[in-house]
Amino acid sequence: MDEYYMKLAIEEAYKAYEIKEVPIGAVIVKNNEVISEGYNLRETSKDATTHAEMIAIREACEKLGGWRLSGCCMYVTIEPCPMCAGAIVNSRIDRLVIGALDPKAGACGSVMNIVENPKLNHRVEVVKGILENECSKIMKDFFSELRSKKGKNKINL
Repeated sequence: MDEYYMKLAIEEAYKAYEIKEVPIGAVIVKNNEVISEGYNLRETSKDATTHAEMIAIREACEKLGGWRLSGCCMYVTIEPCPMCAGAIVNSRIDRLVIGALDPKAGACGSVMNIVENPKLNHRVEVVKGILENECSKIMKDFFSELRSKKGKNKINL
């Protein structure tokens, strides 16, 4: 089941890719039903908080009619940052399934571990590496394309 829902998160990531946003996608599931999804919109919205996870959390809270997302599982293509990890803890999501890790900004075990911190009032069960190659590839392709476009725009003096 984890692979099925991660594929849906990857579809969300491709939506971001198509509009030149960092391609990260998230899906929230409760009782085997997708209740929300999101993809990065930071550049489009000019809002630093519009990460895929934050969008999915807001939509899930609205759909369920409250801020507690107990019984929910989030699938996200790339390890959440500190802001998103904090929102995952604060919204009481029970389970987090991560595609690929983020060794530069990950807050679910790579750089720090907010979601499993025993000092916090809620801890999240974490599963890592689901469709890791696919999740990693979309990021590599995006940044490779971005770098090649920047290189073409340089003026050689």
